[in-house]
Amino acid sequence: MSKVTLLTKGPTVHFEHLGLRLGGNTILSDVNFTIQPGSIHCIIGPNGGGKTSLIRSMLGQMPHTGDIRICWGGPTTIGYVPQSLDYDDTLPMTVLDFMAMLCQRRPAFLGLKHSKRSLINDVLQRVGMDSKINRPFGSLSGGERQRILFAQALMPRPKLLILDEPTTGLDQAGTAIMHDVLEELRREGTTILCIHHDLSVVREMGDVVTCINRQLLFSGPPVEELTPERVFSVFSSVKAA
Repeated sequence: MSKVTLLTKGPTVHFEHLGLRLGGNTILSDVNFTIQPGSIHCIIGPNGGGKTSLIRSMLGQMPHTGDIRICWGGPTTIGYVPQSLDYDDTLPMTVLDFMAMLCQRRPAFLGLKHSKRSLINDVLQRVGMDSKINRPFGSLSGGERQRILFAQALMPRPKLLILDEPTTGLDQAGTAIMHDVLEELRREGTTILCIHHDLSVVREMGDVVTCINRQLLFSGPPVEELTPERVFSVFSSVKAA
């Protein structure tokens, strides 16, 4: 089961004997590792290896065995950026409507408080999307939608940020903006868990890399763990599920 514990520092995240079975198939088996507070912790591994299932278990979206303990030292604010968003493009919803729906309880058509409008403007500007605020959400490109999803994860400023391959569909400029914001959040002490497929970025940005293929293969500093031989063995000889 998932547990939340208040401690003096945090958030630290402990995965203890995490297991997951679906339809008789083992998705994750006895996964153990710890995410340190204020770090960028990257998750890598072959497709079908259980990376997204691990995140969904952490978010309480999938049944699992073992424990996931999130130990907080302050505000319990979580931001989440999925890999993609299923969205009906025919819905008459602007970017502002979409953001408003996520930051207030009352319907967007009833209007926004000034403070919420300022917050939305700030985060959209941070990801370079403030000029699109009145555009229909359904008309945005995949990369633009990904920037909006990243912006919504910054409301309010998260102390724990979880990202599932967040650069999918992003162009070079969008990727650079996202990495700048992640570095900024790390300096502020945010704990960041990120599934990433670009090993060069993991080497440059990650404090720790954990490789998962149904079970834990290795975990440690990228400069030590991501040797050419190890990367080749994981991604060439392991058959994706």
